[in-house]
Amino acid sequence: MASAQPAFNHNPFPCYIRYPVLALTYVLINPLLWLVDKAGYSDRLWAAIGHKMRQELIAGHDFGDYRPTKHDVVVCAYPKCGQNWTLQITYQIAMRGNGEFKHIHDMIPWPDWAKQDIVVPLSDDTARKAAPTGLRVIKTHLEWERVPYTAEARYICILRDPKDSFVSNYHFIRDVMLGPLMPSVPVWLRLFFSDAAPFIWSKHLHGYWKNRHLPNLLILTFEEMKQDLPKAVQRIAEFMGVELTQDEFDQVCEKSSFTYMKGIDDKFKPPALSPWSSPNRQMIRRGASGGSSELLSQEQQRFIDTRSKADLERIGSDFPYDDVWGDQADAGKSRTATESPRTA
Repeated sequence: MASAQPAFNHNPFPCYIRYPVLALTYVLINPLLWLVDKAGYSDRLWAAIGHKMRQELIAGHDFGDYRPTKHDVVVCAYPKCGQNWTLQITYQIAMRGNGEFKHIHDMIPWPDWAKQDIVVPLSDDTARKAAPTGLRVIKTHLEWERVPYTAEARYICILRDPKDSFVSNYHFIRDVMLGPLMPSVPVWLRLFFSDAAPFIWSKHLHGYWKNRHLPNLLILTFEEMKQDLPKAVQRIAEFMGVELTQDEFDQVCEKSSFTYMKGIDDKFKPPALSPWSSPNRQMIRRGASGGSSELLSQEQQRFIDTRSKADLERIGSDFPYDDVWGDQADAGKSRTATESPRTA
């Protein structure tokens, strides 16, 4: 059963807008950006843009007065950490493997998304009423402190190696928003770890990790989910209090596989956020772990490991970074999934 809320508008910028903007970009804007970079002001420019984005995210894009109920499963993650994959798993569990939708956000609210006119609102109860389990899934990128906590609701947090998250983030922002304006990897890397970033990776992780003892908070890593999808589905179903039949379990696993989700990418596809957005943008790109070497040098990978650990230590986090992700840049190859943190 679909919500009455309008689906994501995938192509809000017609050709008569896109083409002139692209022409202006290559003729005027990109040369100006090149001069800014040569003058040594790129970091300042993108820091200012990052600050603006962060202010907009903080200014009113949250749960408002809503308090999650026993019917709600809130899926929390830093951007590009496997959240849409987890939304598919949780939604299919709630629907006992029979979940169908035109777009994922016709059924799953995303309260911190700036364009609330194209996502189903928290006040819409359609998904819960349609679910045989009586459960509804909610998406959020917000830090723990900004997510309303109740003992009745369930919260699932997905963590991912920041090296892989960075690479996925870089491709996503380029394809969905900035296109030919996308800065170089070194500039974006410095922004990623600055206070100007829309989301602060270490703060985001620490907020959830320090509350891992809560019985209604489940923490999983992207890597362990990739390593054993059926086990992850079983853990999530048990956490949601849903006992699946074997047929239902197999259906959830099938619909949560990379092959299946890649085939329905359009149902997760993000909207074009600017005239520079790629017509070929996608949400389900590679679905892999340990592939940061496709974009990052070994030195950049080591920098991310070192900086991530230092930031966590600075804010007093006891998250076992080396045990979970370690420093695999020295090997110059992709990392396999490692043992995940426990929620106990």
